[in-house]
Amino acid sequence: MDTKEFLLALDLVCREKNIKKEVIITALEHAMVSAYKKNFDSNENIEVEVDAEKGKIKIFKVFTVVEEVENPNEEISFSELPPRKKVEIGGTFREELIVKDFGRIAAQTAKQIMMQAIKEASRDALYQEFHGQESEILTGTITSIDYENGNIYVNLGKGEALLKRNEQIQGEPLKHGQLLDVYILKVERTSKGATILASRTNVGLVKRLFEQNIPEVFNGTIEIKSIAREAGERTKIAVYSHEESIDAVGACVGPSQSRITAILNHLGEEKIEIIEWAADPETFIANALRPARVLAVILDEDDEDRESLIVVPDDQYSLAIGKRGQNARLAVRLTGWKVDIKSISEAAELGIEI
Repeated sequence: MDTKEFLLALDLVCREKNIKKEVIITALEHAMVSAYKKNFDSNENIEVEVDAEKGKIKIFKVFTVVEEVENPNEEISFSELPPRKKVEIGGTFREELIVKDFGRIAAQTAKQIMMQAIKEASRDALYQEFHGQESEILTGTITSIDYENGNIYVNLGKGEALLKRNEQIQGEPLKHGQLLDVYILKVERTSKGATILASRTNVGLVKRLFEQNIPEVFNGTIEIKSIAREAGERTKIAVYSHEESIDAVGACVGPSQSRITAILNHLGEEKIEIIEWAADPETFIANALRPARVLAVILDEDDEDRESLIVVPDDQYSLAIGKRGQNARLAVRLTGWKVDIKSISEAAELGIEI
């Protein structure tokens, strides 16, 4: 069957859609076998061979060579083989079939397979496009807001991200048509292509913003050790410089606070405190509780729960705890140590020496 026109179209589609020709050809061969059996009510062993180079499609009936035939649909006697066919018993013999009206069946099947392959390739392309961008920040436009469940959809150009309510910054004003930076949490393959899950609350958003705006963080000179975030309100980030000549906190703040301001512009009303990381827990915990001034940090190093007792001046107690306990809570998450904060007066009453 001459199918040069179809195979030329196949070449064109494969190039335009970036589909491997072998994938479509294999699918086409299998589909044509099924189409033949369905249309001709056949239970014979059939193979279809697509020769893309010669532009030919052939159909074969396949037999197993035996001494004595028991199943005529699947077997052929060795004595019945054409003289030029040298096939041993147990081998396979293929007889080419010239089937009337199979050209129409093949054309219909080919069209269906091509359309299906294009759909699958498009879905896979969407997944591949964004799967490699997990843990990255992408900028898109808000296309719709579902006021019933609170979900927001963000157009990223070649795909649309889902920003669920629990991944949104509480109280952040968002509206249709607004440009928005989102952190790509995960890309899931689906029957429609891909679901792109995004976030505005994940600590990864802050980490990526630091990498984008601070060259020393991007090249590894300054390392982000940990981040504690209450999105939309306050973030503490611990940084460490691998070069003594570079001040980690100062480099992150930037001249005239230019670098930290550029980062904050992406986060609305959120405040960021940059903390100097220290190898010894006492110093790190004291740093993490800033802006409060800490007089003493006493560690219970035998306790697997990593608990610490913190003593602060009387006038620093409320500052150390923070509004609704936020300062202490963020310090705990940043350092990995629980903190029990005491004023110096309370410590004296309890007989705690510092």
